Amino acid sequence: MTKIEKTLENKSVRPTAMRILIYKYMAEKKIAVAMTDIENVFEKAERTTLYRTLKTFEEKGIVHQIDDGTNISKFALCELGCSCELDQDLHLHFHCSNCNETVCLTEHKIPHINLPEGYIAEEANLVLKGICDKCSGH
Repeated sequence: MTKIEKTLENKSVRPTAMRILIYKYMAEKKIAVAMTDIENVFEKAERTTLYRTLKTFEEKGIVHQIDDGTNISKFALCELGCSCELDQDLHLHFHCSNCNETVCLTEHKIPHINLPEGYIAEEANLVLKGICDKCSGH
């Protein structure tokens, strides 16, 4: 059994060939990807299969969705041990205005924010925008 198969099974996701391929693609990219990116790579696959795979991954905590302000939802693999909990797993995202890539900055956690009484946070997203290290030449 491969590492990807074990990862999927640990999240109660049956490791089908397409799921393994999508997971591998996302792991190799190391950036957040849009549904259209996945469709372009797996152009012979059914669009609904790709969509359902991403939705299953999201529901099971394998990927998280990122709203980077481009009006295109992007998805990135969660780090090991992530449960996508608001109080524990929030990290920064960076969107490069030059190359249009969005990356997770998982080592930079968002601190817990105490909301006023009666407020209930359901999701949070913090995206910094600017020029990435590749585009800035550093």
